[in-house]
Amino acid sequence: MTTEDPAVTLLRDYLRIKSVHPNPDYDSCVTLLKGQAETIGLDYQVTELVKGKPILIMSWMGYEPHLPTILLNSHMDVVPVSEECWKYGPFEAVKEPNGDIFARGIQDMKSVGIQYIEAVRGLKEQGKRLKRTIHICFVPDEELGGIDGMGKYVSSPDFKKLNVGMALDEGLGTLDEEIPVYFTERNPFVVKFHCSGNPGHGSLFIENTAAAKVQYMINKMLKFRQEQKKLFDEDPKKALGNVTTVNMTFMSGGLQMNVVPNELCIGFDIRVSPTHNIVEFQKMLENWMEE
Repeated sequence: MTTEDPAVTLLRDYLRIKSVHPNPDYDSCVTLLKGQAETIGLDYQVTELVKGKPILIMSWMGYEPHLPTILLNSHMDVVPVSEECWKYGPFEAVKEPNGDIFARGIQDMKSVGIQYIEAVRGLKEQGKRLKRTIHICFVPDEELGGIDGMGKYVSSPDFKKLNVGMALDEGLGTLDEEIPVYFTERNPFVVKFHCSGNPGHGSLFIENTAAAKVQYMINKMLKFRQEQKKLFDEDPKKALGNVTTVNMTFMSGGLQMNVVPNELCIGFDIRVSPTHNIVEFQKMLENWMEE
């Protein structure tokens, strides 16, 4: 029987923790990770700026601690799952004979957090000591936008004390053995369109409805999406960071089947490329709404 690498065992233990929304188990994550900090010999601090949403910082002190530090950031939470669509249970962390692990969070982004820990462990075991202090940060709430996690932490005195000079965070998942490093990132631009119109009975031809306006905005957004996808598909040199992605992720409204609603809401997850002017992009959306 082949002995599993301890780093892989740690990763699978982390993946088995159900830190999934809407009720992520952050306490179990922090307990597991604190144990690693103690084993490696790292200082650590747990900060809870919002009740039930702890932030864990591990610190490997450099020999010139006054210098700006390096922050290695990851988040503990994962998005909800549709278990019936999975080959294995999403929190079983099943490993197939070829080494592939199936679990929610394996790419986004528990594996990255464990990589940080194992990199520091390896360097310390080699007797290395770095000039700059390294902080490993595990935050909550990222999948909800990070407002109660990193959003509050960066404004806190504790964060300012870290004296961060450079930070690394997640990029995109990879399908092969190459792990790309990104020096820039697209700007998240989450938007909801609330479309109002005339209500009425479902048996009539109601004019100027919310649905007609929703259809107009969907057509505009998906046309723009297709244009960006064409740019990406036709140029093999383009990476995702060179184009703006658009995906409709939300729709709500309606009272009952025979009533034309006076309001419908649609939402889009947009990642605006650095090559797009964000002010001009927002103006484009506003023009569509005025139309």
